[in-house]
Amino acid sequence: MERREFIKKLLQRTGIGASVAIAGTAGLVGYYQPRKEFYADAAEGAEVKERLDVSKKVVIIGGGLAGISASRELSRRGFDVTLVESSDALGGKLTGWDLDALGERFPVEHGFHGFFDQYYNLNELFADADISQELFMQSPGYPVIFKNSPEEIFGQTPKLFPLNVFSIIGQSRRLDLISFLKNSKGLLSTIELFRYDYKKSFQKYDSIDFMTFCRNGETLPAFVDTVLHPFSDATMNRMEVLSAAEALRYFHFYFMGSPEGLAFKITNRDCMTALIDPLEARLKKLGVKLRKGSTARSIKVEGGKVTGIVVDSPEHGSALFLSLDPAVVPQEGFAAFVTDTGVPVMVGRKGSGFFAYDGRCTHMGCPVSPDVLSGGFYCPCHAGRYDASGIPVSGPPKASLATLAAALEGDKLVVSREGGVGGGEFLSCDYCIVASNVRGTRELVKASQLSQPEFESKVASLGEADPYAVYRLWIDRPLDSVEFPFYTVSGYTYTDSISLYSHFQEPFISWAKKHGGAVVELHAYAIAPKDIRPEEEIKATMLQELHAMFPETIGAKVLQELFMLQSNFSRWAPGDHARRPGIETPFSNLFLAGDWVKVDAPVFLMEAAVFTGRMASNLIFRQESLKLVPLPIVPMTGLFA
Repeated sequence: MERREFIKKLLQRTGIGASVAIAGTAGLVGYYQPRKEFYADAAEGAEVKERLDVSKKVVIIGGGLAGISASRELSRRGFDVTLVESSDALGGKLTGWDLDALGERFPVEHGFHGFFDQYYNLNELFADADISQELFMQSPGYPVIFKNSPEEIFGQTPKLFPLNVFSIIGQSRRLDLISFLKNSKGLLSTIELFRYDYKKSFQKYDSIDFMTFCRNGETLPAFVDTVLHPFSDATMNRMEVLSAAEALRYFHFYFMGSPEGLAFKITNRDCMTALIDPLEARLKKLGVKLRKGSTARSIKVEGGKVTGIVVDSPEHGSALFLSLDPAVVPQEGFAAFVTDTGVPVMVGRKGSGFFAYDGRCTHMGCPVSPDVLSGGFYCPCHAGRYDASGIPVSGPPKASLATLAAALEGDKLVVSREGGVGGGEFLSCDYCIVASNVRGTRELVKASQLSQPEFESKVASLGEADPYAVYRLWIDRPLDSVEFPFYTVSGYTYTDSISLYSHFQEPFISWAKKHGGAVVELHAYAIAPKDIRPEEEIKATMLQELHAMFPETIGAKVLQELFMLQSNFSRWAPGDHARRPGIETPFSNLFLAGDWVKVDAPVFLMEAAVFTGRMASNLIFRQESLKLVPLPIVPMTGLFA
């Protein structure tokens, strides 16, 4: 079927009208075309002042992209900003650390990151920190490896609609226009991807998962298997438990409604070196006080407003208390407990007495687990290991686990922070932004006892997606068949993508050339509960999946490996959206920011984090009668909305 005839039928089915259909492709390109917009709320008001006349204090909790974004905006306008981060490094999911391996020192991070052209707010943040474009390289294409069918390679798509859609279909071996047209109900379901409208889409589709949406709409199976399933998994939520409304927002943002086409960049250096270090330098230049290695424990409120934050640091510890039956503590090894405020505690016996540690990893606060084999502790998030004395022996953590007091009081074993139930350090503020991840925000709000049941319930309902795994391998032979630096994967038990670091990033390129090997990273975006297995089983299966996709790796010797099993991505399940807290809170000077915050703007993942950080800053600017920051976005609604 000719393109003009297809467009005519497409327009008739979507109700756009015959007059536009006659215009054909030229009309679509001219009128029905995604265009960059600016978020409406940021343009409201008559505020004209650029900076404060008298500085005011802001405490920002969380040093990821949301916290960095807000810190940058507020410090530029004369606010006295303190950024509190529990880790010893900024960056959140973009953070990194060094690994000693094979006689060298390598940078490692959470996993592969792609930076899309429609990340308007994030790209502005990078530009403000003078991050060189030479650190980025354009991805040459978007290949998808399937378990039971030939590989699909989607190249750089045109930015103009409908040419972008035709290019996807034209590049695919399994998709064709005739199949779409024969399936009228499936065609309408596919068109729904172009009709994203925040209010209508969430009212209609947030109650069902994306897989059900596709099945009920009889979406062309080849389109689901080839495009929708592998790409939706990149939300870090499985298609079977992903809200259909969130999926529509996701596809609208990344492709259907994006003026930029399916294009993304990758860094030729690790994210810490290329991105986070320059961002931190920029914050320091702006006068932001960085409190790395400090954890916000509670928010203090008086008279309906936040007055300050209680912070733990190596010098100041806040209250931590646990009372339990001593009989539950094993004779050997450790038992894990959780305080009323959600803090993990490790308790063991020593002769006739007891001893205990704060069970939060000193790297990023993830809960550690007793390691039966070593007798110490293990943090699977970033492969951190501690000995039985709480001293780090490998992985990212540099500081020892905090020692707690453990003593019998009558028939109870009381565990508390050394020196008794202490107060921590109080940081006063005029404004506060909580920009932590889901888990950190839940723990902070629960510990604060804010006497705001509805708000606290919304925060408590926030969820984390299924665990994801990162498995990086140094092998003793090259992968000569590799044509791309990154592959999306579909149909395997664990592997959802593969990154070939020795093909795009130093020092891995140089290492591979010197030793004739390769550095490969496998990602499992969201592991279903039925597939949770011991670490060694997951690793063995992922290695077999690598062999199936790249047979030249069969028989390769693994020289070094790094395996991380993490659970810190935001959950986007059906029904979550209605309960999700927004940026504003019941307190006029307390705001939230992060990719998990409820917003009506079409943003997702890293861009959502930066956007909400800027949006929270704008709410403070409005209270102080300052000029608002323009917030660029892709179109608010789909082409056919």
